[in-house]
Amino acid sequence: HICVPCNMNFETRPLFSMECVVSIFPSRTRQLLTTRSWDFLGFPKTAKRSLELEGDVIVGMLDTGVWPDSPSFSDEGFGPPPSRWKGACLNFTCNKYIIGARAYNHGSSTAGLSPVDTDGHGTHTASTVAGRAVGNISLGGLAAGTARGAVPGARLAIYKVCSDDGCSDADMLAAFDDAVADGVDLISFSIGDDLPAQYFEDAAAIGSFHAMKAGVLTSAAAGNSGLESGRVCNVAPWILSVAASSTDRRLVDKLVLGNGKTIVGASINIFPELKDVPFVFPINGSCEAESLAVAGRSYKGKILLCALPSNGSGPVTVGAAGAVIGTDQPDIAFSLPLPAVMVSQAQFTRIMAYVNRTRNPVGTILASESAFDSEAPIVASFSSPGPNMITPSILKPDLSAPGIDILAAWSPLSPVSGRSVAYSIDSGTSMACPHATGAAAYVKSFHPDWSPAMIMSALITTATPMNSSRNRGGGELTYGAGQLNPVRAPDPGLVYDAREGDYVRMLCAQGYNSTQLQLVTDSDDAAPCRGGRRGSAADLNYPTMAVHAAPGKNFSAHFPRTVTNVGVPGSVYVAKLVSSRPELVRVAVSPRRLVFSQLGQRLSFTVTVSGVLGGANEFVSAAVVWSDGDRHVRSPVIVHTVDV
Repeated sequence: HICVPCNMNFETRPLFSMECVVSIFPSRTRQLLTTRSWDFLGFPKTAKRSLELEGDVIVGMLDTGVWPDSPSFSDEGFGPPPSRWKGACLNFTCNKYIIGARAYNHGSSTAGLSPVDTDGHGTHTASTVAGRAVGNISLGGLAAGTARGAVPGARLAIYKVCSDDGCSDADMLAAFDDAVADGVDLISFSIGDDLPAQYFEDAAAIGSFHAMKAGVLTSAAAGNSGLESGRVCNVAPWILSVAASSTDRRLVDKLVLGNGKTIVGASINIFPELKDVPFVFPINGSCEAESLAVAGRSYKGKILLCALPSNGSGPVTVGAAGAVIGTDQPDIAFSLPLPAVMVSQAQFTRIMAYVNRTRNPVGTILASESAFDSEAPIVASFSSPGPNMITPSILKPDLSAPGIDILAAWSPLSPVSGRSVAYSIDSGTSMACPHATGAAAYVKSFHPDWSPAMIMSALITTATPMNSSRNRGGGELTYGAGQLNPVRAPDPGLVYDAREGDYVRMLCAQGYNSTQLQLVTDSDDAAPCRGGRRGSAADLNYPTMAVHAAPGKNFSAHFPRTVTNVGVPGSVYVAKLVSSRPELVRVAVSPRRLVFSQLGQRLSFTVTVSGVLGGANEFVSAAVVWSDGDRHVRSPVIVHTVDV
């Protein structure tokens, strides 16, 4: 499905024998990885910006489409699109804000397919990137405030690649090609998979590689399979992979038991208070419709106690008044079709203890409310963690951004709790990704000539370190370099740059053959794969460094790096080394001092990481921080053990 006929002459011979075929793999179906956030990131409406320069930045959204009539996409005061724009609006009325729109099916954007969003996901992500500030909005009074995007002056181009059935590889590849040809500057890709794939079996890696060649950065969701290590997806080093974390506003719901005890859980519950309603525990604790029907019991007007996860459809089907649902991810609030509260398994056990020792147990489910979370940012329980299973020497995810309880524009064609709404709350690395895309667009508005790698470097090295003690084990393996910091990113001081040839050499080092690489890249830069020393993937000029170490065995890894001065001429940077366990892991840098005489000057150094870790699943966090006194360029270095 990735074959584009080279000369438009269709032949009836096997696909694998055709010259234009790079590789053949099934077109898999991927999944969407679904206003306080910008303020929490320290990125106020008054941040330094030029709306005129932002107006030249075009962001391509590969998602479920968009609801064009949202106030977040009003083009009032906008001038015409940039003259370089070559996109189209197919079966869709664009304006000066949304300047392009296409929808896809079976790899084609033929007429008759509507880019209008019937899901809500695409509208939510698009408004997070570049929505205009809209005040006095909420979801049924919950999370009231102003919804806004990072770059309200930027333009949006919509590529609807997802439907109710998911997002097909064929459609995504076609959209990547169209977005690059149309003239976008960045691509936002809130789509992922349960597991990472080899780069040339991964439509996102292929499409984003060709985007990178054209100077277009792809920002992508890291995945929502957070309960197992090594699940981070979209790990190609030319993609910015974004984890999800919390803000200091948490949405909570309260369940008051008949004995007066209050259980604080999570849900997006905009229904009226449900007071003193009897509890009932279904057979096996399952609230799936099939299980409830088989049980043959009456649940009408009662609160169902669901020991197993449920989306609420089962309780609604049998006429329940409400539900209490046990979950392994109690940090996430969901919208359900009836009054409900989600609680941890420990809380559910306490509720059951009350029910079992009470003759007529009842409960009251209150409406949801906002609560302050002083522990934020904390990486979301669903956010897919590393290590990077495809290129182990590169840390993925790259960084973290708000992805829990995010309020943004929505499609009224996708009801929330039975209501048609203009703004809704959603969670996922899908919500974190557009925050990073918006920050990248913000950087691009200041530095239109920067390469994708330079923009990635600026975002990664200026990220705010997160508190590992407040987060689940794995530290940077779960949240990357730290929390996105949009205000610092335009002025990083130094950047790590990489171009097509650098990535090709890295792929050579991983064992990709020259013939396949040359077909994929359409470039002679595949020559490094032919004979001679192939080097190591660790040689890629990336802002972060990772070491897989065998338990109980000495290790030593070398990371050659080159930084480009984008701060001020005549600057001197000195390296500071930080390690959480210096007695186990030693980090050395040579040289320790970099003296720049001019802007654009490139200087090189080598980081050496050595030591020994004793047990399995052990983790040590370190960092190399280059500082000129005003700017601090932080490159995380992580070491973790793996079974061999």
